[in-house]
Amino acid sequence: MPSHEELSELLDPATTVLLTVECQQGVVGQDSALPELAKEARASGVLARIAQLVAGAHESGVQVIHAIAERRPDGRGANHNARLFRAAERLPVQQLSGTTAVRVAPPIEVADEDLVVRRLHGLSPIAGTDVDPLLRNLGCRTLIVTGVSANVAIPNAVFDAVNRGYTAVVPRDAIAGVPSDYTPAMVRNTLALVATITTTDEVLACFRRPRKITRA
Repeated sequence: MPSHEELSELLDPATTVLLTVECQQGVVGQDSALPELAKEARASGVLARIAQLVAGAHESGVQVIHAIAERRPDGRGANHNARLFRAAERLPVQQLSGTTAVRVAPPIEVADEDLVVRRLHGLSPIAGTDVDPLLRNLGCRTLIVTGVSANVAIPNAVFDAVNRGYTAVVPRDAIAGVPSDYTPAMVRNTLALVATITTTDEVLACFRRPRKITRA
């Protein structure tokens, strides 16, 4: 893990964005389409830690983007080219546009200044969505990636961020996947090769650090 000083340099509020991935009620909420994943996200404390990071970002002036996966009732524009997509079509809870399932799940709070990006296709919250142009317009250099799942969307987000020139920071205790022992193995053997791995407490400590005053 980086030192506190190194992480603080990366997490300049002016050039840092916090991304939450699929932290929506139909995925990690009480009535999830994926109850095993929802249970892991809640029982492990991951969802609570993401809420802490979002609150800390709000307090420190770090921009927050919530990436939501949803589909139209008629399925128009959605992928059908993988087993995952076909299985999702048969789930009892559907991530339909405009429903409770695609609202950001408690205890995460969405502030007026947060951006919510919704996608109807694919596996990545970045590729083919508004996230990348928004990051560029915001002057982002460092992207903090949190959420679910460590199996698919999180590695997609990290790879896409790195491929687009951003520095990816992953608080390893603020992402979840299934089974529970898969996430640390994936972080250690894959994400650590391309992202800066840290913890929620370390990120929050950087958010709370005193700001340097630049004198003319």
